[in-house]
Amino acid sequence: MLRRTIQLTLSVVMVMVATLGGMLSTAGSAQADECYTWGRTLSEGMSGSDVTQLQIRVAGHAAYGEVIAVDGSFGPATKAAVTRFQQAYGLPADGIAGPQTFSKIYALQDPDCTPVHFTYAELNKCNSDWSGGAVSAATAKANALRTMWKLEAMRHALGDVPLTVTSGFRSYACNSAVGGASNSRHLYGDAADLTGSPSLCTLAQRARYHGFGGIFGPGYPDHNDHTHVDGRTSRSWSAPNCGV
Repeated sequence: MLRRTIQLTLSVVMVMVATLGGMLSTAGSAQADECYTWGRTLSEGMSGSDVTQLQIRVAGHAAYGEVIAVDGSFGPATKAAVTRFQQAYGLPADGIAGPQTFSKIYALQDPDCTPVHFTYAELNKCNSDWSGGAVSAATAKANALRTMWKLEAMRHALGDVPLTVTSGFRSYACNSAVGGASNSRHLYGDAADLTGSPSLCTLAQRARYHGFGGIFGPGYPDHNDHTHVDGRTSRSWSAPNCGV
């Protein structure tokens, strides 16, 4: 009888420990995701491929004129971008990427890692395999993904209004067919031409806060019918009719 009592007591203790362990595990990590799952909390001073994945998703939450490096190193700029991302979505804003931040990112992305309001097809109306540009197909597609996350941040800042992308990646052949510049950023996959609502000037003005090194719009030659944004690292802006 005593042995049975001891066994039952041990069983109850094991169940309680297992339950507590599950609760602690849930508290320390966000749910798994089809695209990418972070396995640790990230903060300033850390580095790794998981930091790179985070930077891709928060690079659109930049300061005015800033282009955040996607280099796998969690520095002050990344911390500030994480803080702005958290503020944008009503999360505790401490610049530390933990379960709540990751859960919001998971909610914002599709299984192929694109943000929910943009697709690879929107960023490539040229061909099906991203080939023929100034960089490898894989690099062009990766650049387009980074551009989409910046556009997602910009879309949200504008009140979640839909943004219309009329041109993204171009091969040399596609670029020549539309009369694009010989050194167009479209050849690299990191550019997008935007039209529609909101106004072209609103798009050009807002893009300054979302990590776009290149912005061209109304008043710049051949850009009166669209606003162009791209991911170059040095600033080159010209939309004179919009004060940019």
